[in-house]
Amino acid sequence: MTPFSKTFVTLKQISRLNKTIARGIKLAQTSNNVTAEKTTIDTSHVEKHSQQAQVWWDPNGPMKALHSYNLIRIPFIRDGLVSCSLDERTPLPLSNKLILDVGCGGGIVSEGIARLGAKVTGIDASKELVEIAKEHCTIDSRLENNRPSYHCTTVEEHSRHFTDHYDGVVASEVIEHVADKELFIQSCVKALKPGGKIFITTPNRSKLSEFVTICLSEHVFNLVPKGTHEYDKFTTPTELTFLLERNNCHVQLVHGMMYYPIINKWAWNSSPLLIFALQAVKLAE
Repeated sequence: MTPFSKTFVTLKQISRLNKTIARGIKLAQTSNNVTAEKTTIDTSHVEKHSQQAQVWWDPNGPMKALHSYNLIRIPFIRDGLVSCSLDERTPLPLSNKLILDVGCGGGIVSEGIARLGAKVTGIDASKELVEIAKEHCTIDSRLENNRPSYHCTTVEEHSRHFTDHYDGVVASEVIEHVADKELFIQSCVKALKPGGKIFITTPNRSKLSEFVTICLSEHVFNLVPKGTHEYDKFTTPTELTFLLERNNCHVQLVHGMMYYPIINKWAWNSSPLLIFALQAVKLAE
């Protein structure tokens, strides 16, 4: 064997070694990508809400504000989806509308929308809350022929299978509990038909909201369990509008809301500084 052939063998070995190392690096990168896959789930928040499963449907319990909330948020959703005069309204104005309730919890919003005739799919990351929702919807005779369908899953997973599917997507008091707001909005919009509407309610990230929603509600009046909210997870109408516009939506309106705990009543407010409701439409590509 000549010195040249020895060099040739050595170069072949080095080449093979480099290819092996490259494959190893590629495999490691793939593994890291799978491990670091984005998710909307904040496990600590899911666990906190799961602990309330057994009292979710107690209208005088820790969730009573969510029950009275339906008196303004259900009409808000209805009017955003169906435009008609008072004379033209029917008992089931949302008939044949497909609605996705993201972060449905125990089904308070889902049932309210289903009673108006909509075909409702509720999804939540909490297995305990989904089971409560499934159980409770069998109680109301008005839902006997139109019960919501509930699934324990994430919105990013659900939207992969139901792209451009729904007439309306509802995310009421949810976005302040997710791990990735951009992925959350992207996935909600993905599930929506072009021309469909998305409805979001959430606390504003303001000092007023921090004082009322966290300091007073959680630590003074004990209206909701301590630790339910984190100020840094709150968002603003401007930020939410930006995320929606980046995902091919047009924001049609933003309303402020106020909650009066002494009488357990919600009302619309001219200022969105405390809590706001937003409605947007998905534009055609």
